[in-house]
Amino acid sequence: MIYDKGTGPAVIVVQGLHGRWEWTRRALEALARHCRVLSYSLPGDFGSDHTYERDRGFENYMRQLADVMASARVERAAVVGISFGGFVARHFAAVHPERLSALVLASAPGPGWTPNPRQAKWLSRPWISAPVFVASSPFRVWPEVRAALGGLGPSMAFLARQGLCALASPAIPSLMSARIRDARALDAEADCARITVPTLVISGDEQLDRVVPVETTRRYASMIRGARYEVMNATGHLGVLTQPERFARLVGDFVHANSH
Repeated sequence: MIYDKGTGPAVIVVQGLHGRWEWTRRALEALARHCRVLSYSLPGDFGSDHTYERDRGFENYMRQLADVMASARVERAAVVGISFGGFVARHFAAVHPERLSALVLASAPGPGWTPNPRQAKWLSRPWISAPVFVASSPFRVWPEVRAALGGLGPSMAFLARQGLCALASPAIPSLMSARIRDARALDAEADCARITVPTLVISGDEQLDRVVPVETTRRYASMIRGARYEVMNATGHLGVLTQPERFARLVGDFVHANSH
């Protein structure tokens, strides 16, 4: 299933490590008030039109993105990569620059990024680690959520809403691990050197992103020619979820400015 709503310049949003477009529904709906927005679940996930083939490696994601464009009859689009999706968007921009009008990398792991010891442990034993990972998630993200949303009530409501979403649209731990393995085979510096489209790099507050060090995301701004860098203060890695309207305005304005 492909999410396809809105009118105006086409924007394709590539999801994060969880893989499910439903997790970012509120941001997609906010962005659809500015542009035509397409998104989809990554290969192998429930609801995805594409299977995951281990021997294809990162080509799984390249092929899927090209197929989404073909099925939506979109020749050229802005591509937005959220977190892990930044790997997909970045590599597609490097390999197929003629298909992009703009590139947005939001809280994306940048050149030099490697999983920290805790993340590496989870990724090495994804199914065994999953219960602890899920149970500890609210505690890990609480400082960011509280900073972004302020009061206790809105923060608790956000966590409850995201928890229900995760239950209704579950991620597959083994696929999450495979995605990181596939992405680490890419050459980030070579990709950055080949990107020629207008690029917007977005990160959260350095003190609040507990998932991807902001310093690695920020490297894109210096390694991609002409890239613009924006910080979403008072949020961290989850800015697309905690502040969807703000995220949509940033992306929408950039897309419209580069839609010619």
